[in-house]
Amino acid sequence: MTHVKLDILSDPICPWCYIGKTHLDRALAEEPDHPFVIEWHPFQLNPDMPSEGADRRAYLEAKFGGKDNAVRAYAQVSKHAEEAGVTINFEAMHRTPNTVNAHRLIHWAGLEGKQSPVVDALFKAYFVEGKDIGDTATLCDLAESAGMERAVVEKLLNGANDLEDIQARDAHSRKMGVNSVPTFILANQHVVSGAQPPELWKQVIADIRAQLSEVDAAEEDAVKH
Repeated sequence: MTHVKLDILSDPICPWCYIGKTHLDRALAEEPDHPFVIEWHPFQLNPDMPSEGADRRAYLEAKFGGKDNAVRAYAQVSKHAEEAGVTINFEAMHRTPNTVNAHRLIHWAGLEGKQSPVVDALFKAYFVEGKDIGDTATLCDLAESAGMERAVVEKLLNGANDLEDIQARDAHSRKMGVNSVPTFILANQHVVSGAQPPELWKQVIADIRAQLSEVDAAEEDAVKH
């Protein structure tokens, strides 16, 4: 089958990205011969976050304009997470990290063909276990659990490797008009925004299959003539 690139702009502290990946994974599990080749790309919800992160409650109250607004915003997240069967342990989450190093790790995981396991591990660490995924030791643990070489990752994280590249890719996405995540880009031309349900992805896969079948049929017909 012809493959179709699916680029995903995401941040590992974005609950909608976590829910969106769960929905996508569910659809792909039901369509194991799907055409997608998936690549994850950096988009920081908080590009100006201090490197050490911030107290989560204070950050959310500042972002949403007070405690009541923050509670209302996250009530929506809780509702959708529950409907998706996604666990979010809000009580365990005390800090909002700077995610640039998590994005560097996702980039390096992609070079080893391990992006999806690392993205999964980051979501679980932050949303389920309440870990600080801005912390170097935590990121090394997650890399090791996904089969990456811990010592190599630690050395890279302690340097500036690919830091400017990640920041430039993030800035480029904003310049192109991306202002929220998850954002899914199909075949470099069709944009799907938000945590879409599995049914939408199954329909997209069906549509792609139909289009590819038409192309194959046209090519066969051209060969015959």
